[in-house]
Amino acid sequence: MSLKRIVWSAGIIAFVICCLPACYKVTTLVNDNGSEVSEQVSLAKDIVPILSKNCSLSGCHTSGGVKPDLSELNAFNSLNNGGYLNLGAPDKSEVYLWLTGKKSTSMPPNGPVNPSNLNQLILAWIKQGASNN
Repeated sequence: MSLKRIVWSAGIIAFVICCLPACYKVTTLVNDNGSEVSEQVSLAKDIVPILSKNCSLSGCHTSGGVKPDLSELNAFNSLNNGGYLNLGAPDKSEVYLWLTGKKSTSMPPNGPVNPSNLNQLILAWIKQGASNN
């Protein structure tokens, strides 16, 4: 093998080794292009139904499952008492960061029916004081 071919092959191998780690998916960032919610958001009417349908499924965020427990009866206490809400900086709340994929892979992994809507509802609810309404 000629020296030129060896150098060329080594260069290609080095390029592939350097570039492959850049292709590894670590997190998913969801572009949040939804408009801000201006009406009063109800935990029971607006958020819990979406959480029940997408998050508190068997083996996921239910009693005895992955924390927080987002089942209808426990969602408020789990989020409020578990440190998942930041009323001073709502966009830094753990639950919001997970939903948008800014903390880790976006939750739920299969994605809610309308992720932008859920993200905006959760953010608006936290901004409005995250009350048990």
